[in-house]
Formats: sequence, structure tokens, C-alpha cells
Amino acid sequence: MEMKDTRSGFGAGLTELGRKNPDVVALCADLTGSLKMNDFQDENPERFFQIGIAEANMIGIAAGMTIGGKIPFTGTFANFSTSRVYDQIRQSVAYSGKNVKICASHAGITLGEDGATHQVLEDIGMMKMLPHMVVINTCDYNQTKAATIAIADYIGPVYLRFGRPKVPNFTSSDQKFEIGKALHLKEGNDVTIFATGHLVWEALEAAKTLESEGISAEVINLHTIKPLDNDAILKAVANTKCVVTAEEHMLNGGLGDSIAQLLSRKNPTPIEMVGMDDCFGESGPPMKLMEKYGIDRNAIVDSAKKVITRK
Repeated sequence: MEMKDTRSGFGAGLTELGRKNPDVVALCADLTGSLKMNDFQDENPERFFQIGIAEANMIGIAAGMTIGGKIPFTGTFANFSTSRVYDQIRQSVAYSGKNVKICASHAGITLGEDGATHQVLEDIGMMKMLPHMVVINTCDYNQTKAATIAIADYIGPVYLRFGRPKVPNFTSSDQKFEIGKALHLKEGNDVTIFATGHLVWEALEAAKTLESEGISAEVINLHTIKPLDNDAILKAVANTKCVVTAEEHMLNGGLGDSIAQLLSRKNPTPIEMVGMDDCFGESGPPMKLMEKYGIDRNAIVDSAKKVITRK
């Protein structure tokens, strides 16, 4: 299995957009290399704007560019893309529905050695609460590239979240990314696992383990957290009658929270959630941190077995 980082998928998608859409512009907050925006900058120097360590200004400038018909893609770490500039996003982008694409790398605990101050785990919750904001969390290089290209055609604000480490690149290279459409990766009858981001691969590996123990697990990739694919979720639940959610994010405000709200209104169902449980991370190797904080394939297996007993 080829290992590639999702941030490089963003860089590749942005470069392709630069070649075919003259309205696409890119802004960066002094992290061009980290966001893999170098090729876009080299090929389109007149459409690349290095704002420096001034993230609030970057969001304001991007919002203004949309008035002239440009499609701005902003790039910095997820922590700086949200927590540091939430007021500017709320007031200048979401409130007026500006066509800004907020692209956020180094999300979650897999940022690793940079530690808790950089490992933002609240960003999905913050962004999904904003009216008009689309929230996307991709699982691998190919999906991130496809999502980057797709959001240029969507008119309105988007938060695109991806990561730093190299992870298995397992989705199709020629996929068409559809905002708000769940992807069924594996059929199953005993339990449904809804996963997003880096946890999608972990969910697939967990399903293999469960299969070896006689448990049939359905795996669905919810790359779009807002708008949520309610129909796909309710259809799956009607079949398996129990759910596990898996995400590299706080349990409060994340994917599991959104699914639990939906099920509580439409079809109350046993649910177990895999995610960060009201705590900050720490410095360490990404996979070791996932294991320590219980957001890996083993945690998904345990949660699946537990939720099945609650049917």
C-alpha cells in the first residue's frame, strides 16, 4: 500500500486548479512548504499571496477577493486556520456567505511531535456550527486532491481539513468527489462504522479483524461532516441497528456528535464513539498517540463489540 500525506494531495489539487481556473488564487500564512503550495506559487506567481504570520489578515483579504470574483484558497495549520481567526471567519466569511476555501493542514493528534498547542481537536465542531459553512475531512492523498478540485466549483465557504503524516493512499485516483455524499467502502450486517479522515483506514482494518471473529461490519466514509448525508446514515442504521463513529477529533462537537443528534431525532440507536474524550494531546509519534488516546483500529474493534451487545 502506497503511503502519502494528505497535505500533498491538497498541493496537487491546488496546482491542477491553477492550470485550469484563472479565478483561483492562493494565500498562505508563511507555511508554503508545509501546505505544499510551492508548485502553485511557482506556476502562478501573480495569483499567489504570501501574507506572513498574519492569519486574521489573510482571512479578511480572502473575503475581499471574492467580491471581485476570485476564488481564494487560504492555507495554514488547522489550529491557525480556525482558533486564531474564528472571529474573522464568522464575521467576514460565514455571515455573508463569502466564497472562501479555508484549507487546513496538520489537523488532529497525528501532527505528532509538535504537541498539544498545535494539535487542534476542536476545529470541526467550531466550523460546523457556523451557518453556511461546509466542513470536509478527507482520508487520503487521492481524496484530498479530488476534494480540493471539487470545492472550487462550490459557491460558498468551505473548511477543508487534512493532515501531516503519510497514510495509506487507498481511494481511487480518478474519483469524483461529491460534497455531502457518503462513500460505502464495505458491506456488513452486524454493525455500521462511520469514519472520517485518518480513521477511515483504521475502520477498514478494524473491519478485517471483526470479520475474522465472525462479526460483519459495514464501513462508511463520511468525508463531509456538514452537510451530513442523513439518508445514507439512516439507511445503514435501519439495517445494522447499531453504530460506531470514529474520528481524530474531540467527541464533543465532532462527527459522532452530529450522527447522535440525527439518530436521536429520527431513529434512536445504540452508538459508541471513538475519538478524543475531553482532553488535550501531547508530543509523540503519531501512531503511538492514536493508540494511547484510543483512536485507532483496536478502539474501533472494542467499540463495535460493545455496541452490538446493546442492540
